Amino acid sequence: MKIVIAEFSLVVLIGPSGCGKSSFARRHFLATEIVSSDGCRALVCDDESNQRASADGFELLNFIANKRLARGRLTVIDATSVQKRARRELLELARTHGCPAVAIVFDLPQELCVARDAARVGRNVGPEIVQKQRLHLDQALGELADEGFEQVVVLTTAEQVDAASIER
Repeated sequence: MKIVIAEFSLVVLIGPSGCGKSSFARRHFLATEIVSSDGCRALVCDDESNQRASADGFELLNFIANKRLARGRLTVIDATSVQKRARRELLELARTHGCPAVAIVFDLPQELCVARDAARVGRNVGPEIVQKQRLHLDQALGELADEGFEQVVVLTTAEQVDAASIER
């Protein structure tokens, strides 16, 4: 599947932990284009899995995204973004800077996400959290088109994720 995005856009990767958002981001975008919630948590407390640093981490994520968009730079958000509140802040940034917002949704089976999360060393969230994120994603799937995204792409299998390409 070819995903066509504007050179100046905000790309929001949406999906539960373990669905492959970070791997997808690294495969298709420059490291400087990716703003990761895990990376921002690590910047503020030296531990990307420390959930107690999430508020500060997301404040930093939004700050960096705002600065990149103000300079007309493609910005990719690598966070679960399964909750409407988090997406609302990102959509507001896109509107403020006059760029399209693109949602790439990783609607992969929960069992696969749980297995991938369990295989990660040092930063797994556990099956209960993945299940909760999956429930939020199920709700989000019915809302995304009306939230203000210019484009919503839903990937439903690992094969689709692997075969996807980005064209600017």
